[in-house]
Amino acid sequence: MYDFDKHLSELAGQTVLVVGDLMLDEFVYGEVSRISPEAPTPVIACKRSELMVGGAGNVARNLVALGTRCIFVGVVGDDDAGRALTEALRTHPLIAFELVVDGERQTTRKVRFVSEHHSTHLLRADWEVARPLGGAAEDTLIAHALAAIPRAGAVVLSDYAKGALTPRVVRAIIDAANALNKPVVVDPKGRDYSIYRGATMITPNRQELAEATHTGAKTDDEIVSAAADLRDAMEAEAVLVTRSEAGMTLVGEGAPVHVPAYPVRVRDVSGAGDTVVAVVSAMLAMGADHESAMRAANAAAAVVVGKRGTATLTVAELRSRILPAASLAPEEKIVFDWALLEDHLADWRKQGLRVGFTNGCFDLLHPGHVRLLAAARAACDRLVLGLNSDASVTRLKGEGRPVQPAQARAEVLAALEAVDLVVVFEEDTPENLIRRVKPTVLVKGGDYTREQVVGREIVEALGGEVVLIDLVPGHSTTSIVERSRGPHSG
Repeated sequence: MYDFDKHLSELAGQTVLVVGDLMLDEFVYGEVSRISPEAPTPVIACKRSELMVGGAGNVARNLVALGTRCIFVGVVGDDDAGRALTEALRTHPLIAFELVVDGERQTTRKVRFVSEHHSTHLLRADWEVARPLGGAAEDTLIAHALAAIPRAGAVVLSDYAKGALTPRVVRAIIDAANALNKPVVVDPKGRDYSIYRGATMITPNRQELAEATHTGAKTDDEIVSAAADLRDAMEAEAVLVTRSEAGMTLVGEGAPVHVPAYPVRVRDVSGAGDTVVAVVSAMLAMGADHESAMRAANAAAAVVVGKRGTATLTVAELRSRILPAASLAPEEKIVFDWALLEDHLADWRKQGLRVGFTNGCFDLLHPGHVRLLAAARAACDRLVLGLNSDASVTRLKGEGRPVQPAQARAEVLAALEAVDLVVVFEEDTPENLIRRVKPTVLVKGGDYTREQVVGREIVEALGGEVVLIDLVPGHSTTSIVERSRGPHSG
């Protein structure tokens, strides 16, 4: 059985080459409270917008979010959107990129208008020209890609049918990668998959598989049959079919494998396919087998569909999902991505609940911690616990600490009935997290004075209060660690 716990930490040692259609994604968020008097359409009062690298670039974003290095090769137009994409890519230190600037093309740009209150996509506006690259741009793209293949552990062809991946480009990359024994993962588009012949793995969704094979591909047996036919025709090692809420199906050399989707609250499926391709390619780069790569990708997809927008995930989130806590409830109480925190807080405030906050390293849980958390929960309706990250604990406590990694500490704390949410933070103090939570009650142990409590001014300015809890004498993580390292510790 594949050792996920060991190998997830090795994602940071991999490099993946991504070639494909680059686009600029913009999400405009606002509130809808009325219908236009000019036409029967909703009016969105825009509050904020987010720009991000999209299309094949979202595969790159997902890779570097996992700590994996990415070499990206793509095409942009000589326009404002192309320049914005170039600047956005420069903000990612783990992405080394070569962009072909084609003055004959318009950079693909997609703007999505989203009702923030209901998390509903109201409209998408596209600016794009979907035509194959011209000869000169095609030559340059191939040259950049072929130069990068020797430095990569795997190759991704992310096809959005905008024209970057011409048959000539695809053929040159697959042939070069195969000559160097580099796995090639293809996220396909269109109905003619013959251009992908010789790829290692092809990852259509169920509808794409049906269209490519001219079959219904609805039942498990039909999907397996269609995927097997596609695999044989493309001379691929495997076909991985993504099936939304039905999970995934892998058809390779052995028996077909079906994995169910994780039970999650779906907020946005935008870019989930990019996440799947990114995780699969990173896993194959480190030598994982196809089934293990699929299982990791299935877990990753469950994380990102629970977020808004074209989201990414961290190794900690992937580990939390693929190596779950003892029960689903504790797993759902652990937050590494602060964007998810807002959803919990919004739900609680809508119910008029009193939100409390406390924080700490909680390296080795002892009775003093349990009493503090029970008392903190008694002072509020929902308790958010800010947990120092591993790097933060080391800075505060010194080398050799923490004794337990953040994931282990978070799972133990999330299993406590008193704790409603565990949020990991990277800073030495929880001040920024407190600003996000805006708690009504801020709780610390009685070894602090009110003036020493970080965030006191923030909470009191919002009309909240600081509560100090008496500690249980004789219990200290530091003293426990020191005793364990004493002359009788073995």
